[in-house]
Amino acid sequence: MARAPRRRNAATAAALLAVVAGMGGLAYASVPLYQWFCQVTGYGGTTQVAADAPAKVHERSVKIRFNADVNSALPWRFQPVERSVRVRLGEEKLAFYRARNMGDRPVTGTATFNVTPAKAGPYFSKLDCFCFTEQTLAAGDSVDMPVSFYVDPEMANDRNLDDVTTITLSYTFFAAPGKSGTPDRARIAAN
Repeated sequence: MARAPRRRNAATAAALLAVVAGMGGLAYASVPLYQWFCQVTGYGGTTQVAADAPAKVHERSVKIRFNADVNSALPWRFQPVERSVRVRLGEEKLAFYRARNMGDRPVTGTATFNVTPAKAGPYFSKLDCFCFTEQTLAAGDSVDMPVSFYVDPEMANDRNLDDVTTITLSYTFFAAPGKSGTPDRARIAAN
C-alpha cells in the first residue's frame, strides 16, 4: 500500500524537476532566441542583414533620418555625418557616423540599433555596418564609421506602409563589457 504514494511522489518530483530544468534551459536560450525572432520578423524595428542589394530599384522614395546616442558610461561623442538622405526603394546607400573618444585611454564600444517606425524594420536591410563588430578608439581618436543599406522595394507592395515617408535609423553606443580599457561598471558606480 505504501508503494503507490511513493511512486506518485517520485513521479511528481520528476515532473517538477523536468519543469525546472526546462525553465532553466529556456532562460539560458531566451536572449539568442529573442534576437533571432527580431531579426526574422523585424519586430521592434530590428533591421535585416543582406549580402547584396536588389537588382530592382523602385520609383518610390523615402527619407532616411539618422539618430545617434551614447550611453553615459562611454566617454564618446557620436553623431551622424549627415542628418538625412533620400533613397529610392532598392537603392544602395552609404552613410557615415562619426565617433570621437573624449577619454584619456582606449575604449571599446558596441552599438545597438533599430529603425522607426518599427513596422519598417523588415524592409530595412544592412549590407555592411560598423554595428556588426565592436569598435575600439584610442584616447582622443576620431573615426568615420560606414553603414551600407537599402530599403527593400517590396515595401511598395505592403499597403500597411503606404503612410511611411520617413524612416529613422537609430544607434546607441555602449561600453563593451569586459574589454581592456573599457570602463568597469563597478568603478563607474563608485564614482
